[in-house]
Formats: sequence, C-alpha cells, structure tokens
Amino acid sequence: MTLIQTIILGIVEGITEFLPVSSTGHMIIAQKILAIESTEFVKAFTVNIQFGAILSVLVLYWKRFFQTFDFYWKLLIAVIPALVLGFLFSEKIDKLLESVTVVAVMLVLGGVLMLYVDKWFNKTNEDQTIGWKRALKIGFYQCIAMIPGVSRSMASIVGGMTTKLTRKNAAEFSFFLAVPTMAAASGYKLLKLFMDPAGKTMLSENLVTLLIGNIVAFIVAMAAIKFFIGFLTKYGFKAFGYYRIVVGIAILLLLLLGVDLSVL
Repeated sequence: MTLIQTIILGIVEGITEFLPVSSTGHMIIAQKILAIESTEFVKAFTVNIQFGAILSVLVLYWKRFFQTFDFYWKLLIAVIPALVLGFLFSEKIDKLLESVTVVAVMLVLGGVLMLYVDKWFNKTNEDQTIGWKRALKIGFYQCIAMIPGVSRSMASIVGGMTTKLTRKNAAEFSFFLAVPTMAAASGYKLLKLFMDPAGKTMLSENLVTLLIGNIVAFIVAMAAIKFFIGFLTKYGFKAFGYYRIVVGIAILLLLLLGVDLSVL
C-alpha cells in the first residue's frame, strides 16, 4: 500500500469504527475504490488499525477504566459470545470480508432498521445499571456484526437499547465493549501471522505502514466519538439510517451496472 492509501484507510477506520455505519464495510469499499489488492497483509491491516481506535476510547474514558473489578467482569461476559463465534467461524468471516455485495445489502437492511430503532426502543428504565444479563444480551447482539456491513457499533447499541438503556448509555457501553472485542480480533489476526514465517516477514516489512494507519485512526476516532455521542443523544439514529441506505443502494446499482469500483 502507498502512504496515501494507508492514510485514507486510517481516516475511514477512525470515522466509521464507532458510528453505526459499519467500519468493516467502509474499509472493504475503500479498498475496492483505491484498487488495493486483498493480500493477507491488507486483511491484517484492516483489522489491526483498530488498535488505534481502541486507544482513543482508553484516552477519552480512562477514568471509567479505573473502576471496580465488576466493570471488567461485565465486559468479559459481554465479549465471550464474540470470542467463541469468532474463533469457530474465522475462515467464513474472512471470506465474507471480500464481498462488496454483502456489505451493500447489509448497509441497506441495517439502514432501514435504524429508521425505526428510536420508535421501537424508546422506553428506558430508571435503573441504568448494566448487570451480567444485560451485558450478555448486548454481547450476543454484537455478534451479528460479524457479517460485514452490519456495524458492531449499531448491533451493540441496539442490543443495549432493547434492555431499556438510554441511547447515550448504550453507546458508551458499546465503546467500552469495543476494547476487548477489537483487541481480541486484532491480537488473533496478528498471532496467526506471527505463526506463519511468511506472515511474520510480511509484518516486519510493513511495520511503518501499520504504525501510520494506527496513528491516523487514533486521531480521527477521538473526534468521531465526541461527535457521535452529542449527535446521537440529540437527534437519534435516522440520519445514519438514511446514509446507510443511500450508500448501500448506490453501490448495488454500480455493481449491477458492472462498474469497476476501482476506477472511481
């Protein structure tokens, strides 16, 4: 990858990771438009620049990560479904990561859902404490995002709202849950590469590229999180729903017309 391609992917990751628009889906689309070959390193890169996004959560919410052990216990419970299913279906998920059609379809379907989320789950409880049952339910919802184009953020936030959390509290827990989830996914991908001599060589040769991608993702994600919390609390999900539908339909039309996305 060139420096420009690396920076663009870092920006895309930083903007979309915590917005309910599917960072994975946007990364796949961006790769196609930039004509980046889907090599093993590129696949690893798109997963591992999530470390930069993780760091932005730790920096912005560092005080929340110095709470009681109970805080970490609930995060552990919530991340277990993703760890188990991710391990069992790792190869199938990797194959889906190459399909722009799957991304486009899920962007549209998820967008339609988001138009009605505020209406369907507008009741909240006075008790906003996240117990183990709430955490586990959110964790299962998060697993839906293993399908590219769904959005981990959307799935986990909607999961939180089904338990009558406020939009703000559901979004914040989604951010916290992203840390162990994305760290596990990134760590597993790195481990697989390190265990392969060719993969280890590939990483060492592209270490600067990986570092630049993470730095860009970190800076952009900091701004995206601050924007998202304020926007979501005030306006809800509809704008993101319309965005997803427009982007998804546009991509499907281009694919049906036989347009090569790499020439855009």
